[in-house]
Amino acid sequence: MENFTPEIQADIEAVNNIPVVASILEVICRTTGMGFSAVARVTDEKWICCAVRDEIQFGLVPGGELVLKSTICHEIRQSGVGVIIDHVDKDERFYNHHTPAMYGFQSYISLPIILKNGDFFGTLCAIDPRPVVLSSPEIVGMFKLFAELIAFHLDAIDRLALSEMKLTEERQIAELREQFIAILGHDLLNPVSAVLNVAQLLLRVPADDRVKRLANIVQDSAYRMKGLIENILDFARGRLGEGIILNRKDNEPLEEILNNVITELRIIWPERVIVVNLNLTDTVNCDGRRIAQLFSNILGNALSHGKNDMPVVVEASSSANGLTLSVTNSSNRIPDAMQARLFQPFYRGDVEPHKEGLGLGLYISSEIARAHRGTLSVSSDDDSTCFTLWLPPC
Repeated sequence: MENFTPEIQADIEAVNNIPVVASILEVICRTTGMGFSAVARVTDEKWICCAVRDEIQFGLVPGGELVLKSTICHEIRQSGVGVIIDHVDKDERFYNHHTPAMYGFQSYISLPIILKNGDFFGTLCAIDPRPVVLSSPEIVGMFKLFAELIAFHLDAIDRLALSEMKLTEERQIAELREQFIAILGHDLLNPVSAVLNVAQLLLRVPADDRVKRLANIVQDSAYRMKGLIENILDFARGRLGEGIILNRKDNEPLEEILNNVITELRIIWPERVIVVNLNLTDTVNCDGRRIAQLFSNILGNALSHGKNDMPVVVEASSSANGLTLSVTNSSNRIPDAMQARLFQPFYRGDVEPHKEGLGLGLYISSEIARAHRGTLSVSSDDDSTCFTLWLPPC
């Protein structure tokens, strides 16, 4: 078989992968009494046999070629109209045509195979050295039906190939996703955590004001980077992977968890006042680490965007109605249009210089609440803004 372009080779293989083609060619020969039938791929340069039934020793095999301009299929490709000849010698159009004389046939039928997108693929054709009545509605209808059936299968093969290609791409994306998450989870997060720990240690040892000031800068930056990386990691898992995964427990020490977050943020914002009112009398079924992440996000936002001379108020209570946790700061009113988008990923709204972020913190926090079957909401007026988490009872 000649070395064809990958596209032509794929077309030949596609026709041969259609199970009914062999049966179609056999039915054509049995029904018409003709000795040769074939499916041909016809381009603007080539006539290639894709599948064949040869009972007259015409000599073509799959992959075999005819000179394009020596065939009537070349004319069919140009016109898009099939050709039917019962008896060449008695047909005014073809009795003096070069093709019947070259290939020695008297009867001929060839109908175009048109793909769903309108492209001309080739022809379904048959020839015989004897005259055969082919122009009957039954024979023509059969050829049209078979040509459409072949086109349908070719389209199905193309769709399957496209689906397999997309599946391969999805697998490659999944591999890249896992690599991306691994890089975020280890190669970036661990060293940033180490930098944060070192900065906090420096602040605990005797040092001059310049060293303490630099340690504070390192601590603030490392803490912010750590939060950004954790949010990106969760966003990648949520949108590209398995989503927010919870490890819920009935006996989470929620008061201790919240106080640890408050202590950590007081170190970051030592000049800010945080008023705390915790009344956690009932146990709460939750993932303590995720609640700490959510709380850190909304408390960090309150400290960052609230008025510096006014306290941030943290209130939490648990009862038979579930858990309620709120963080309130003194700030200007958040417009309604902005409130509606606060929990969308990458939305940052109007932020002050040096307080920009990726816009993922509130989105991740709302996803954590949703994973707990709870809600995270916001209310804002001219004096204050309050974010409230509610988790249903166990």
